[in-house]
Amino acid sequence: MGEHIIKLPDVGEGVAEAELVEWHVKVGDLVREDTVLAAVMTDKATVEIPSPVDGEILWLGAEIGDTVAIGSPIVRLKVTGEGNVKGAAEAAPEMKAPAGPEEAKPAPAPSAPNAAPKPTEAPKTIVATPKAVRPASISGAQRAEGEKPLASPAVRLRAKEAGIDLRQVAGSGPAGRISHEDIEAFLARGPQLARATGLAPKDGVEDIKVVGLRRKIAEKMSLAKSRIPHITYVEEIDVTALEELRATLNKDKRGDRAKLTLLPFLMRAMVKAIADQPNLNALFDDDAGIIHQHEGIHIGIAAQTPTGLVVPVVKHAEARDLWDCAAEVNRLADAAKSGTATRDELSGSTITITSLGAMGGVATTPVINYPEVAIVGVNKMMVRPVWDGTQFIARKMMNLSSSFDHRVIDGWDAAVFVQRIKALLETPALIFVD
Repeated sequence: MGEHIIKLPDVGEGVAEAELVEWHVKVGDLVREDTVLAAVMTDKATVEIPSPVDGEILWLGAEIGDTVAIGSPIVRLKVTGEGNVKGAAEAAPEMKAPAGPEEAKPAPAPSAPNAAPKPTEAPKTIVATPKAVRPASISGAQRAEGEKPLASPAVRLRAKEAGIDLRQVAGSGPAGRISHEDIEAFLARGPQLARATGLAPKDGVEDIKVVGLRRKIAEKMSLAKSRIPHITYVEEIDVTALEELRATLNKDKRGDRAKLTLLPFLMRAMVKAIADQPNLNALFDDDAGIIHQHEGIHIGIAAQTPTGLVVPVVKHAEARDLWDCAAEVNRLADAAKSGTATRDELSGSTITITSLGAMGGVATTPVINYPEVAIVGVNKMMVRPVWDGTQFIARKMMNLSSSFDHRVIDGWDAAVFVQRIKALLETPALIFVD
């Protein structure tokens, strides 16, 4: 038998270190070749580390949340054959886990040749001492999970008649036995605890380490809110005509075209609005005091995935038609949800759309994707009565909640931008007019 050490491989893109976000194995597990051992994250891209050999896990070299340098040992395996460790006896101590209780015992000293044998010690008798009597507790019984309360039949009958759950009563007798006095004390504390509701206070606290994508999201949101003074502008949009057009286009679409959602229409409307206000398609380097105004419109689409929020980017939306935008959004959404999106696909946005779909609510206050200067938020679409001057009619309405960096975007410019988008969405034929 031998040992095989697995080091953190070079995950590419010039990355010197990565954060360990998940272990798929534990010490003692038997793994086969290509079994996924761990997952590491670099700038929102998650990379899985497979085992190159069959073996048994002897040692894991990091904890979840640790930053590990490329080339550092992360797993040690016991394998059939020699393995890849030469002089394992020398290499093992520096990676050896702390000694357990058995290993910590000092080796017995060798006995002298003429020393008389020690008499056999008599086995010690362990005497159990009775537990201290527990006083009645105000907050309820202090007994182990699933432990049945001790009480005489008479006490149980009285508790049943009074509607008391004996599991909530702390007994003052031997071994926690409940007496009539304990019932009286429980009743005296008030009816709220005396009813057998099955409800009990809980005092547990779970400590959850913020690691991986959640940590990166927290850092990005903190940076955006601490450095960008947000102004949020909410406007309602009548999307009745847009929804009728969308349904017609989907019904008559070619088989090679993606199904249209609201997002491609919004993306094309934003492209047209940005043509009139290019200062909205920009990144603000506030350290240098420079606004980088981009010609290419790269729209980030905030997407919720099983691991958290990511922002895949539709590059050069200005060069894509409605169906091309739809196809690219679908492709990126699938890659983001499956965790296969590349670093390039998750970076480089110049303006962002955020949408919660049917969960979008009436209005939101979206956080700008730093260092961008604007974000457009899509709220829930709903049928509402709208006054047309003579009567109320049913219309499909939707709010846009958009935030802007008030250091570089004035409130007037923000309003002009949103109103231009509103006009295009309410008269969708204008989206197709050059």
